[in-house]
Amino acid sequence: MHKLIVDDFLDSDYVLFAIHTSLIDYRLAYLLNCCLNINLKRRPKDLDFKYIQMSYPIFEWKDLEQLKTWNLVSNICIKEEESIISTGSLFNNTTKLIKKHTLIPEFKTANFLLKMSSNCNVINPKTIMANIQKIVQIALVYPIDLNQIKSKTNLIFN
Repeated sequence: MHKLIVDDFLDSDYVLFAIHTSLIDYRLAYLLNCCLNINLKRRPKDLDFKYIQMSYPIFEWKDLEQLKTWNLVSNICIKEEESIISTGSLFNNTTKLIKKHTLIPEFKTANFLLKMSSNCNVINPKTIMANIQKIVQIALVYPIDLNQIKSKTNLIFN
């Protein structure tokens, strides 16, 4: 009998930041590009989870010189859904509910996640965080301890 451990296949050479802001995704990507000297661009397809019908906008930049990959993804998906109505009701009302889904449920208050992967372990999270904190519209930014995340598979963007 063989046991397959999924954590071995996950990219462990990355740093993850939670960002709290009221900015729109493309505006935040632009400001991060300016302050971090990177070039985030929106992917043609959003990060999509078909089993629950959710999609999250994702931006990416592959730095070929330093062998780093930057990803900015929205942690929140707001979707309008039909409410369930019991049969036998006198009135035929169909109401719509607005539901909020999160990519990483352990950090549901964070609006965005910034993931920086590196093949050569030259990541300095304090410098990155100090540069991000210079953006006035960002209320809070902090690194996430990867051991606190149960849904690490949601962070595989390829």
